[in-house]
Amino acid sequence: MCILAHPDDESLGMGGILAKYAEEGTETYLVTATRGERGRIGDKRGALSMEEVGKIRETELLAASKVLGIKEVNFLDYIDGELDRVNNDEAIAKIVTHIRRVSPHVIVTFGQDGAYGHPDHIAISQLTGAAIVCAADPGYKLNVKSNSTLEAHRVSKLYYLAWGKKKWAAYQSAFCELKVNVDGIERRAVPWEDWAITTSIDTESHWLTVWQAIKCHKSQISIYKGLENLSAEQHKAVWGSDEYYRVFSLVNGGRILETDLFEGLR
Repeated sequence: MCILAHPDDESLGMGGILAKYAEEGTETYLVTATRGERGRIGDKRGALSMEEVGKIRETELLAASKVLGIKEVNFLDYIDGELDRVNNDEAIAKIVTHIRRVSPHVIVTFGQDGAYGHPDHIAISQLTGAAIVCAADPGYKLNVKSNSTLEAHRVSKLYYLAWGKKKWAAYQSAFCELKVNVDGIERRAVPWEDWAITTSIDTESHWLTVWQAIKCHKSQISIYKGLENLSAEQHKAVWGSDEYYRVFSLVNGGRILETDLFEGLR
C-alpha cells in the first residue's frame, strides 16, 4: 500500500514498484490524501475552481492507476496544501481504517524530508507512521460504527522514498530544480547518501509503463516539459530503479542492500 499526498505522486514517485509488483501478481493499493486541487492546469491556471481542478486530477489519477495495475484507489478527501493543518485524530483514523481493512504487509510513503520539503508530503509521512502504530493496537478504537469491527493489523514493513545522488541527478536533469517556498523559506531537494539507502528495486523493465502512467496526468505535463524530451536511456535512468529507506521491518534487517520490498516475507 502506497500512502501519498497528491495525484501524480504515485506515478512520479512510486510508479516503478507499483507496476512491478502488480505485474508479478501482488495486490497493490493506493491511498491519496488530496485531489491536488491547487495544482497547475497548464494554460487554464486560475480559470478553473479548485473543485474543477480536483475532479480533473482525480480522473487522471484513476487512469494512471489503471495503467500501473493498482487494485484499489482511495482518497482521504483533504484539500491540497492543507494537509499539515488537518485534524490529526481524524486523519489517522481514516488511514487506520484502510490499513485494517486491506491488511497490507508493506507500506510505502514519503520520507521525513517530504522529498523536497513539501509540507503535504511531510504531513502524510507523519500521519502514516502514527496510523501504522494505531492500526496494530487492539486498544485503538475507531469511532466510525461501520468500521468498529475491523481487527487490529500489524504492518510488517514500512519504507520511505529515498533517492540517492545518481537518481536525483537524473531527476533534476528532467525536472530542473525541485523546490518549494514555505513560510518565506526556500526548500530544495536533497539526495540521500548512498550508504543510507537500504533498498534498491530494479524497475528498468517497467519504465515504459511508468511513463505511460505519468502521461495520464495531462494537466500537469506542462510542468514537466523536460520529461517529454528525454531519450529512452534517460527515461531508464530516471525510472529504471526505485530506492527506499527501510524505516522498520519485523522480518529482516542489516546493512546488506535489499532488492525486494518483500524480502523476509516470501
